[in-house]
Amino acid sequence: MTLDDLPTPCLVLDLGILKRNLAHMAEAVARHPGLTLRPHMKTAKSLAVAALAAPDHGPITVSTVAEARYFAGGGYHDQIYAVGITPAKLDAIAALNAQGADVKVITDDPDAASAIAAHAGPLRALVEVDCGEGRGGVTPDGNLLTEIAGRLGARCAGVMTHAGHSYNERSIPAVATVAEAEHRGAVLAADRLRGMGVAVDVVSLGSSPTALYSKDMSGITDVRAGVYMFGDLFQAQIGTHAMNDIAVTVLTAVTGRKPDRNAVLVDAGAIALSKDRSTEKAPKDYGFGLVLDVDGKPSFGEAIVARTHQEHGEVRGDGPLPFDRLPIGALLRIAPNHTCLTVAAHDRYHVVDGGREVIATWDRVNGW
Repeated sequence: MTLDDLPTPCLVLDLGILKRNLAHMAEAVARHPGLTLRPHMKTAKSLAVAALAAPDHGPITVSTVAEARYFAGGGYHDQIYAVGITPAKLDAIAALNAQGADVKVITDDPDAASAIAAHAGPLRALVEVDCGEGRGGVTPDGNLLTEIAGRLGARCAGVMTHAGHSYNERSIPAVATVAEAEHRGAVLAADRLRGMGVAVDVVSLGSSPTALYSKDMSGITDVRAGVYMFGDLFQAQIGTHAMNDIAVTVLTAVTGRKPDRNAVLVDAGAIALSKDRSTEKAPKDYGFGLVLDVDGKPSFGEAIVARTHQEHGEVRGDGPLPFDRLPIGALLRIAPNHTCLTVAAHDRYHVVDGGREVIATWDRVNGW
């Protein structure tokens, strides 16, 4: 089977690029003695990808109960469920742990901590710390940190933080500065918990940029990163990887030609690509995706998906489009703006390795 045989739109995953991205992150983490890579599977959501990213069923990170259940069923027992837990989800996590998993939940709320402590099932939790992102978490030097840990009691396993604000930076030195603050906050929080007698097993941090460019990981047990596996147009612009290291593209077909406005229509629209516009504030705005030829090469200049409807994408070129090479049904590939959201609408990966032959089909888990 080749790409010509696939229904469109669908996901294409290049195995060679994926392996290259995984090796790059593994080398970055290996610079820090004793540090463990705990890949975040929220983007890939695939056991086949996990087998490469976390060999020998190593520790992983997840973002939904569905992911926790799916990966635990595949032998990945050591997990951090890195979204603030609600009491309604505790039964599901405790059930997984009772079956042999070790899914650690997170919280930044005293009442949630009390619910975790009171639950009859096996549960452990990390206190979420805000190191500057301004999303979830408590300040590493505030009273809430110790109050939450106190309510968790023996179920407190440590702390975690996420430097998502590293995505706002546009240079490696600036990312390194964010990484330093992330490291400092995590270590401070862990030291404060140790000072109150908590056995801190886990001090977890990470985003793909800070995992790659942090200079100091002393006192950190594991680093979580996820988007580095596949990459996207936004991550390429902030230094996570090169432009030719985007492993996932969307295969699409030409459905209409509009020479009067130098455009073609394709069957990958808002659902297949997502409507995320993360590159809008980056140095180069790629609209809803960069258009490549069927071999994944930028043969059309910087043609982009400039407009989307539910099942329509409108491709416009930065120069005249070669309509003689774009008949109805012609296959194209679109590099995603934000790969995490693009892949979320699909249920499988069609795997290639630098060519058009489909060498495997890998499933993924969706939903919550």
